[in-house]
Amino acid sequence: MDEWQHESRVRCDWCGEDPLYVAYHDEEWGVPCHDDQRLFEMLLLEGAQAGLSWITVLRRRERYREAFDGFDMEKIACYDEAKVAELLTNPGIIRNRLKVRAFIRNAQATLSVLEQHDSLDAYLWQFTDGQPLQNHWRTLQELPAQTAQSVAMSKTLRKAGFTFVGATICYAFMQACGMVNDHLVTCYRYG
Repeated sequence: MDEWQHESRVRCDWCGEDPLYVAYHDEEWGVPCHDDQRLFEMLLLEGAQAGLSWITVLRRRERYREAFDGFDMEKIACYDEAKVAELLTNPGIIRNRLKVRAFIRNAQATLSVLEQHDSLDAYLWQFTDGQPLQNHWRTLQELPAQTAQSVAMSKTLRKAGFTFVGATICYAFMQACGMVNDHLVTCYRYG
């Protein structure tokens, strides 16, 4: 496909024209993900987004991967205060102490979940009965900030010891990982 055809596609309005955001929209957002490692990464990154725009986190994703040992949950779960202090000096990530500590706590909680369940995939996808929920939105204004499923996910994750997993963060996570299809019906990725 030539460049002109690629650029003539109708997309969800939120991705704008930033090449990084367009690639994320076209290749990742809303694609059902069943890989435990990627689900873990996205859960942490969605928490890092709290109070910020997703593009802010997306632009730093590679720096996060470097700073947090490729999102190795076993390594992150063992980070100590010296590592937290080191991370808080890293200009490549969002240097928020609560969010950095949340990465550690969420890694520990994930390991606990994995001791009790077959996979993070099955644990998280239970909220949509293992299948993507198909929505039919015509405008961005119709998209909810949270749903009954994201509220249930949030409550379950909090009970399991996770932090930065409010219902709105959980819904953004569900959108990103394809648990819900929130591409607008006019978007070429809707189908």
